[in-house]
Order: sequence, then C-alpha cells, then structure tokens
Amino acid sequence: MTQPIQIKVLDHGPLLVQGEVQLVDADGKQFSVPEGKPAIALCRCGLSKNRPFCDGAHKAGGFEAADRAPN
Repeated sequence: MTQPIQIKVLDHGPLLVQGEVQLVDADGKQFSVPEGKPAIALCRCGLSKNRPFCDGAHKAGGFEAADRAPN
C-alpha cells in the first residue's frame, strides 16, 4: 500500500511535501523532482531564487508564519 502524501507547514519556512508527487506548473509542464527523494520543500515566502522550491531565503528575508490547524 502506498503511503499518503503529507504536506507539513513549517514554522517560518516552507511547505515540506513528503511522498511521491508530481509538481506541475500552470501550463501542465512538470518540474524536475529527483526520483527517490523523500521530501521536497516548496517556497511560501516568495523570496527563493529557485521557486517553486525553497532555497532558505526566508531566513534572511524575515519571513514569519506559524500557521496552525483549527482545533
């Protein structure tokens, strides 16, 4: 049985996507994701020079967000 895909919202950082996924742009073109990689980090601060992937720019950019699911 395949493991479900999990997307974790990291405090003050990216969205961590764990599991086998295909990442496509608005035109349906696929981004290259290394095969067998257990997770990818997607930028949510908008500062990455490697969007849609996170490059750590949120740290120097002062991005703050600590979203929590409702109880």
